[in-house]
Amino acid sequence: MKTDSSKKSYNYKDAGVDIDAGNSLVDAIKPLAAMTRRPGANADLGGFGAIFDPKAAGFKDPLLVSATDGVGTKLKVAIDMNKHDTVGIDLVAMCVNDLVVQGAEPLFFLDYFATGGLDVEATRDIVAGIAEGCKQAGCALIGGETAEMPGMYAKGDYDMAGFTVGAVERDQLLKADTLNEGDILIGLSSSGVHSNGYSLVRRLLSDFKLDLEAPAPFDENVILGDALIAPTRIYVKSCLASIRAGHIKALSHITGGGLYENIPRILPDTLTAEIDANAWTLPPLFKWLAELGNIAPRELATTFNCGLGMIVAVAPENEEAALQLLSDHGENAQTVGRLIARETDAEQVSIPDLEEAFLK
Repeated sequence: MKTDSSKKSYNYKDAGVDIDAGNSLVDAIKPLAAMTRRPGANADLGGFGAIFDPKAAGFKDPLLVSATDGVGTKLKVAIDMNKHDTVGIDLVAMCVNDLVVQGAEPLFFLDYFATGGLDVEATRDIVAGIAEGCKQAGCALIGGETAEMPGMYAKGDYDMAGFTVGAVERDQLLKADTLNEGDILIGLSSSGVHSNGYSLVRRLLSDFKLDLEAPAPFDENVILGDALIAPTRIYVKSCLASIRAGHIKALSHITGGGLYENIPRILPDTLTAEIDANAWTLPPLFKWLAELGNIAPRELATTFNCGLGMIVAVAPENEEAALQLLSDHGENAQTVGRLIARETDAEQVSIPDLEEAFLK
């Protein structure tokens, strides 16, 4: 078939999709993926599928555990600031933290990145963040997909999703039926808002016309936008160390739904988590958000992590050892509550001093 030289000849690049840029991106991110090599994965990119060998990773009778997630509208804050090097850490964190709560070690990670027009430099920064998150979690970045979809996304906008698979030996899977009345709850500090609640954060930013580049009202030494996009903490290595030491009975990743919605996900119907809100200090960032938006304490603790990114359940006799080992692995860990018998129709999270502690 011949083209008509008198008519405009259309091509994919004119339509907004630059294949050459995509190939340049693959070349740019291959070294990043290679940095995440681990036993069982070769971390090579470019094939149609990726292979992982659990036996080579040292597992004998593993169960595979998978998780998928995104970063949500936190991406809009990063886009508005034109800072893209940490949202990849968020993407990995939101997936791998959901694996470790079942006792699983993350093995490999894949990402999906979609944009209206490929910005190679920004996308490389994003993938660099993903690679850094994989390094923190000890998993291999073994593949992904980059999609250019002009007309679907505004100029400069993008979205992404992550997918991870982990493994746990069959007899080491964390289960709710091991929990008992009297078990101790330890809280691991968060690094900020993490990756939930940003629709509310962005609404406050808009309504109060706040400048992301200005010093934070709660800390003049930090830029507001930097505080808001601080990457989600990855708890994998510290929690795996405590699991393998025999300390941990259950874990709850405090994501969307905050303390009130996530802790019940690990509890049997017979138990309630009694939390002492005076056991930790509400971080200034959350206190500022609460005051700015006149957010009620219960709403705050159902929307945000309020300074606790992971809740760890241990037997009373393991409390001190768990606190020490978690601290040795870099966590700010403190006892924040215990499990009690659940009364009929009672909520599974009780924080009796919440208002007093959060409003002081």
